Amino acid sequence: MKTYLCYTTLYKILNYSRRTSKALIHTRSMENEQCAKKLKLDEIPVISEGKAQILVTTQNVFYNPVQEFNRDLSIAVLTIFAKDRWNEMLQKDKLKKERNNETNILHNIEVNKESQKGITILEALSATGLRSIRYAKEIENVQQIVANDISAKAVESIRRNILHNEVENLVTPSHEDAMLLMYQHRRDRFDAVDLDPYGCPSIYLDGAVQCVSDGGILLITATDVAVLAGNVPETCYYKYGAISIKSKSCHEIALRILLQCIASYAGRYGRYIIPLLSVSVDFYIRVFVKVFTSHDKCKENSTKIGMLYQCTGCESIKFQTLVTKKPSSNYKLPCAPLVDQLCEHCRHYQHMGGPIWLGPLHDQAFISRLLYNLSSMELGTLRRMEGVLTMIHEELDIPLYYSLDRLMSIVKCHVPPMLLFRSALLNAGYKVSYSHASKVSIKTDAPNNVIWDVVRAWEKKHPVKREKLAANSPAERILNASSTTDISLDIHPLANPISRQKHLSRFQQNPTVNWGPGIRARTRVDFENKMEDSRKVENQNKNSKNKSTTAKQQVEVNLSN
Repeated sequence: MKTYLCYTTLYKILNYSRRTSKALIHTRSMENEQCAKKLKLDEIPVISEGKAQILVTTQNVFYNPVQEFNRDLSIAVLTIFAKDRWNEMLQKDKLKKERNNETNILHNIEVNKESQKGITILEALSATGLRSIRYAKEIENVQQIVANDISAKAVESIRRNILHNEVENLVTPSHEDAMLLMYQHRRDRFDAVDLDPYGCPSIYLDGAVQCVSDGGILLITATDVAVLAGNVPETCYYKYGAISIKSKSCHEIALRILLQCIASYAGRYGRYIIPLLSVSVDFYIRVFVKVFTSHDKCKENSTKIGMLYQCTGCESIKFQTLVTKKPSSNYKLPCAPLVDQLCEHCRHYQHMGGPIWLGPLHDQAFISRLLYNLSSMELGTLRRMEGVLTMIHEELDIPLYYSLDRLMSIVKCHVPPMLLFRSALLNAGYKVSYSHASKVSIKTDAPNNVIWDVVRAWEKKHPVKREKLAANSPAERILNASSTTDISLDIHPLANPISRQKHLSRFQQNPTVNWGPGIRARTRVDFENKMEDSRKVENQNKNSKNKSTTAKQQVEVNLSN
């Protein structure tokens, strides 16, 4: 019996030692794996854009190379803005010195030092901090940049990238809710506020218009273009306070709805906006607006807001401002509606959209300065930027545009050459230009009846088969109507714009397959150390699961019967 107990005890001791040794080996192997996974700083891969570098420490780094144009354009705009702000401060210092007559020298020195600090910038939704770092390294006259994000992991990434790029003297990381941060700076305001969210920016506008300084600039991106372009008008209303309609000029409608939304938020605090540049490119829209304070100008801005009417048949467009201003400075409500219930050209019903911004989309003097200074900037998308800005500089200050192929599709006719159609409008005494948002756009001050006169003049030389046209269709009624303007189809010398003559890069081709705004950041404030399951994973094999569930239910029903 004693011998059996001894053997049992010996077996337990040997078994314990064997398990202990295995555990030690496993622990050492895990430590070795962890050591192998920890890369040295010089071994971490980086993403380079402009003069900035972003460390790729995880596979979930949110970087969209398509938006390099967005960042380059922002740098170009802020470079001019910072220079203007610098000159304004120097001018104010000069005036103060003249008023003091050099009686308070110390005070003058302090004021001058204060003006030499440069502008302050807030990037409210920073992600990796790439944009803020590029601002710090590529823009002069910058005092401070706050790179904020609500995600702790994103802020840690921002902090690493700031140290890696050696811009800790200019860029400050911030871990805060974007709206709360902007509300906290309603007195200590920023000169520039950059909002580049995933999707709709309207939830941030109330804070943005309050935390930007007087004469400061807002840089706002919207990637939910499908909503702004009329696919879901009810969604557009609750997000932007306006109804969008489906139109060939939907991308400019998107810009004008966003500007109307910004003006609406600014007006609640006695502030008004002046658009410097508004672009629709790739899969997003981007606006640059200056914000000022004046109750009188807020009232005047109401004359730049109006409704849009579009015929459901021939798609003719008309506008009506919500308020008009008389020479005596009195504001008056216009008689409404501006159009009849049935279109005057094809007798179809009208759709109404809006309110939209009817004022200028761009400050052409500012665009000229941008083009002049492009040659001194080192930007990766410089060639494309030159083409887009040149087209914008050529654009008429007229709301919306027509699409040439759609005009001819309505009347079932061959599409004429673009230069010929532009020449016909110029020969009739009207102005015409492209829109930067569409390569087949016709932006003109000619009324709708003149546009259809040009279509009828082209159709006479290239007749359609009238017997194939449906009775009372828009095509039949437009082509059978009599013309009111003499139309010449001879080529006009000004029909070919400079941007086309120089073969500038005016319209970007899709750079990659399935390109777009990318995947929404999955880190949420509710889960600091967890990753939210993506909707894609949740919906994986959803149809097959539904089919199997339905089949199972059907089997159970059959068995019960």
